[in-house]
Amino acid sequence: MIRVIKRYGSRKLYDTEESRYASLEEIASWIRAGQQVQVVDNQSGDDVTVQTLGQIISEEGRRGRPVPPSELLHELIRAGEEALTSGVGRIQEGAGRMLQAGVDRLGPVRRMREETEALRRRLEELESSLESLAGDDGAD
Repeated sequence: MIRVIKRYGSRKLYDTEESRYASLEEIASWIRAGQQVQVVDNQSGDDVTVQTLGQIISEEGRRGRPVPPSELLHELIRAGEEALTSGVGRIQEGAGRMLQAGVDRLGPVRRMREETEALRRRLEELESSLESLAGDDGAD
């Protein structure tokens, strides 16, 4: 579940889940713990999550904590929306390939089951014929 944080004009951050103000450091610790957060501007309702995450990265760097390497940040800025779009495209392509591979595997399995069922019916017919022949031999 996404934890909603409201950002006020004074840059104060209000955690709607715990009904209290929160610091950037607290939000960073929630994110490290796996919590998904969304930050919305209280007045306009705009999503300001990206800006807040940028602030967190900046604050972490000032405090001497590890931050993403500048090369990665440069690439993110250069790539912008293209990175996101191409990443989503790659995921879609991969999912499509996996789905197709699964479907391709189902065909042979289905044919094998049909063949097995046909063999089972034929075996039952042969057993029935053998029983009938054995019964005819016993009558003599």
